[in-house]
Amino acid sequence: MTVEVWTTMFVILTFMVYLYIGWRARVKDSKGFFVADQGVPAIANGAATAADWMSAASFMGMAGLISSLGYDGSIYLMGWTGGYVLLALLLAPYLRKFGKYTVPDFVGDRYYSTVARLVAVVAAIFISLTYVAGQMRGVGIVFSRFLQVDVNIGVIIGMVIVGFFAILGGMKGITWTQVAQYTVLIVAYLIPAVAIAWQLTGNPIPQLAFTFGDVVDKLNQVQMDLGFDAYTQPFASKSMLDVLFITIALMVGTAGLPHVIVRFYTVPNVRAARYSAGWALLFIALLYTSAPAIASFARYNLIGTLHNQPIAEVQQLDWVQKWQTTKLLTLEDKNGNGIIEWTPTEETSDVKISPDIIVLSTPEVAKLAPWVVALVAAGGLAAALSTASGLLLVISSSIAHDVYYKLLKPDASEGERVMVGRIMVGLAILIAGYFGINPPGFVAQVVAFAFGLAAASFFPVILLGIFDKRTNREGAIAGMVSGLLFTTVYILGVKFYDMSPWFFGVSAEGIGTVGMLINLVVTLVVSRLTPPPPPEIQALVENLRTPGDAPLALADIGEEQLD
Repeated sequence: MTVEVWTTMFVILTFMVYLYIGWRARVKDSKGFFVADQGVPAIANGAATAADWMSAASFMGMAGLISSLGYDGSIYLMGWTGGYVLLALLLAPYLRKFGKYTVPDFVGDRYYSTVARLVAVVAAIFISLTYVAGQMRGVGIVFSRFLQVDVNIGVIIGMVIVGFFAILGGMKGITWTQVAQYTVLIVAYLIPAVAIAWQLTGNPIPQLAFTFGDVVDKLNQVQMDLGFDAYTQPFASKSMLDVLFITIALMVGTAGLPHVIVRFYTVPNVRAARYSAGWALLFIALLYTSAPAIASFARYNLIGTLHNQPIAEVQQLDWVQKWQTTKLLTLEDKNGNGIIEWTPTEETSDVKISPDIIVLSTPEVAKLAPWVVALVAAGGLAAALSTASGLLLVISSSIAHDVYYKLLKPDASEGERVMVGRIMVGLAILIAGYFGINPPGFVAQVVAFAFGLAAASFFPVILLGIFDKRTNREGAIAGMVSGLLFTTVYILGVKFYDMSPWFFGVSAEGIGTVGMLINLVVTLVVSRLTPPPPPEIQALVENLRTPGDAPLALADIGEEQLD
């Protein structure tokens, strides 16, 4: 059977499983819709968290960037992994003990302010929309290649599927669907990694093949022969300062991502939150420790397959023809000698390949069986859909719970709150689909923006909200607004209005670190210059850091206490 037939079979099979789970997990009450009844077992929440966190950027974009950038691409690996550890150890258990539904819920109650809640809502929606655009684009790319449909049609198919189980089951449906999606994506990632490791080095364990094999040495030599920097040469494409700032932005941005944080609200207690964080780290490590191996193997195979080969012969390869129709791979004989020449400069190189397709094309380049190629496509879809569904719920809950229920209509019935939540999911899908069809960058770049915005807005107020009793609402509001505004203006200016990266050459991807520092300083200074929080709020913060699962003394701040 062809790759297309296998892909169609895998996609239909996995989508039927997702739809069945969504139907079985359908909910009628708000607790089920927003926090899955807080009854998800730790190991299942670990798998769901891993799927929620490992997006299309992790599955498709990260290894592609490492493959294209070499050593410098490892910033994504270090930043995202370090950020998860930061979140799991520093924030998650305390947030679970706080016992709310959303991140704006924490901000609003901890800082006893409707204004702070609204700023957090705006930040959560902004971050989630930026992030989900990359996921929907990833869905479109997979469909366009493997089902030979237009990218835009692929995005629309993804919107329909994710809309079904997110609208019907809310967080409960999303959680159990993500458990299934994690299984699909990790199997899809590891099978080709093992096969190619065995093919190139005779060692079936990708991590060991990468560390102790000779592929990286060979790749270094091949790259230098073609005029590139050595694959393992550090700071070849980015300055040391930029690498440091991007890594920190990704790290603290991960710790502030609202759709990952909210996963720790779905377990029964603090103990389960800690265990689920450990399970998630194990599940994530399976993919993240394989990514550098996949990246180097893919680069080595691609150069060997394309460079110095007659262009007429390469054009006959099935995978080359199909990726060229998506315009994510272009081959152009610029000097007319009939031979493909892969060089470091765009003006002379005959090869132009998007980092987004490197993982997806790797099994075909390595001539693996068609069913393996199709399985990778199903894994890419699972990764993109799992994260997209989590983000859509954040957008929905931010409006339905934090704005509609908490601020506009506190006496809304259960059915009314769930209905508003479902309507918001539907609207969010339409907006995400629009940005998936008209993306402002390739997948991993768009996702990097979301991490920068999360770093500049949420991380300082959550950290200080847990560990500093003196931080008050005035400081939190001023900090979030200043950090978010600075980072947004810098990113938009550099990426869309030709502004030079004036802050010591730090790129748009790394500027979230500066935004985070601005937020932190402004929050601390303003808090010290204005009245301290009320005594009951300071007692609440003390209670938050006390071990145990006992309910907080002030677990639910009444609406009359808000400003």
